[in-house]
Amino acid sequence: MNNARPRIVIDAMGGDHAPAEIVAGALLAAGADFADLTLAGDESQIKPLLRGSAASRIAILHAPKNVPMDMHASQALRIAGETSLGVAVEAVKDGRADAVVSAGNSAAFLGIALVKLRPIAGIARPAIATVWPALNGPMVLLDSGANVDCRPEWLEQFGIMGSSYAKAVLKIANPRVAILSIGEERSKGNAQVLEAAKLLERAPINFIGNVEGKDLFHNAADVVVVDGFVGNVVLKMGEGLIGDLSKVIRETILGGNFVTKIGAALVAPALRGLRRKFDYEEYGGAPLLGLRGNCIVTHGRASRNAIRGAIRVAADEVRNDVVGKISDLVAPDLTEA
Repeated sequence: MNNARPRIVIDAMGGDHAPAEIVAGALLAAGADFADLTLAGDESQIKPLLRGSAASRIAILHAPKNVPMDMHASQALRIAGETSLGVAVEAVKDGRADAVVSAGNSAAFLGIALVKLRPIAGIARPAIATVWPALNGPMVLLDSGANVDCRPEWLEQFGIMGSSYAKAVLKIANPRVAILSIGEERSKGNAQVLEAAKLLERAPINFIGNVEGKDLFHNAADVVVVDGFVGNVVLKMGEGLIGDLSKVIRETILGGNFVTKIGAALVAPALRGLRRKFDYEEYGGAPLLGLRGNCIVTHGRASRNAIRGAIRVAADEVRNDVVGKISDLVAPDLTEA
């Protein structure tokens, strides 16, 4: 483990609620004092928001422009040197920061990071690794949206990267790696899944075979491999389901009779604990694994608490040298594409 104090740079202008919520989240993280923080963005907009005792712990890296959420990645690349996102990634490339966090345009983040940081040797494509709050402990789902079309060998690499992350950050000694399919039997799945499963079987990981969609909430595996198209659909379906279920429970209780409301008061602490368990803000951000630098993606609608969580995730990734551990595990004969 790296005991040096992590240096985290945050894209202050990226996200639906930037810069106010981003700066507020950075202030919360600065108050917790687990990393050295820098906000990249328009100093004239950031500085007035830095208030309170923690403000003096945050530096500003000025960038005059931002990347709009709807800007194409190729356009973002052309103006990267003037944008908060580009300047933040450049700080990691130059060694002035150990990790970058952004709630901004994820396609642009991926594009800029790919060009500036480059993939780890032996890794063809980076993948977004989402920590999924399963009933019996956290699970890593990847890819969650970076690659909508995947080759079987990329899925093998996702399994290796997910295993490294689960071992290093989640402290799971021998992570169980599975691939998402339409049945538990090894013969089930499309051509991509069947070929990827053969490669995962030979990879330096604890591959346990197939899991189904019904298994994702009860920790049937510690790492679940999937292509980015399906992974993103699964992720958003899960988030929507959890949000709607919470709403139904709340409306049912509040709309009940006097006895129901008394019962609700008694179970309220347990319900709050359940909500926290399945709240994405508790995890904050998702690492973009496979690059020669630590990159953390978080929701465009991220609140200050989610930003604080994403900064903590970034600090954990730095301390646990996830990039180094993935590099050590990648088989030398993996083919780059």
